[in-house]
Amino acid sequence: MSPSPSPAKQLTLLIVDDEAPARRRLRQLLESHERYQCVGEAADGLEAVRKVDELKPDVLLLDIRMPGMDGLEVARHLQELDQPPAVIFTTAFDEFALQAFDANAVHYLVKPIREQKLLEALQRVVQADTTNAIPESITSNQPRSYFSIYKQGNRYLVEVDDVLYMQAEQKYVTLHCSQTEWLIDESLVQLEQEFADALIRVHRNALAWRKAIVGIGKDQNGFSLLFRDSEKHLPISRRRMATVRKELGI
Repeated sequence: MSPSPSPAKQLTLLIVDDEAPARRRLRQLLESHERYQCVGEAADGLEAVRKVDELKPDVLLLDIRMPGMDGLEVARHLQELDQPPAVIFTTAFDEFALQAFDANAVHYLVKPIREQKLLEALQRVVQADTTNAIPESITSNQPRSYFSIYKQGNRYLVEVDDVLYMQAEQKYVTLHCSQTEWLIDESLVQLEQEFADALIRVHRNALAWRKAIVGIGKDQNGFSLLFRDSEKHLPISRRRMATVRKELGI
């Protein structure tokens, strides 16, 4: 007599949407299906990243359009995990806008979400014999609003607007904020490409955030950029001085 099949593993889900009625509807659609357990909700992208770290769900039902950190950026941060959760995007985008998703086999649901469509998407996630990696072409199509930094086993989310300038040191880059500094394992070239319009190069190893700059100072060592709400300053190379003045209109 053959053994009876073992029960299917219960999948845990995190629902992420900035609209409470949308989160409530997804919970209601899942209530009668014991295989799927909703372990939490998040009302924005920042909360979503933190709750993924805390709850470690198997699947995210992730809204794309949210204020602040949107769903695509959430997915980008999650790809840094050793075992990222599977992601099913929920969106009101039309079919034309979703062609890129189709090309990369990314799971998505178009609002208003129907129960059968939700169950089919979850079943595809269960059956997919692949990693949960999302193509970079989907998640990096716009600049981040936060840097995701791991330090002593903890994740810290540093808002891009809090950064004054960035300096390269060997293979790392230091993010200089008003009161703190953070090391990231990225190159200045990558950062300059991602945030091209927001940065100004002041040295071969240094980039400054344009809107953080309040002026240019001078001391016995030469000229430096001055920043809002900070006593920090960033030396400007002689070679870049004329270009920096021109770009800042000073």
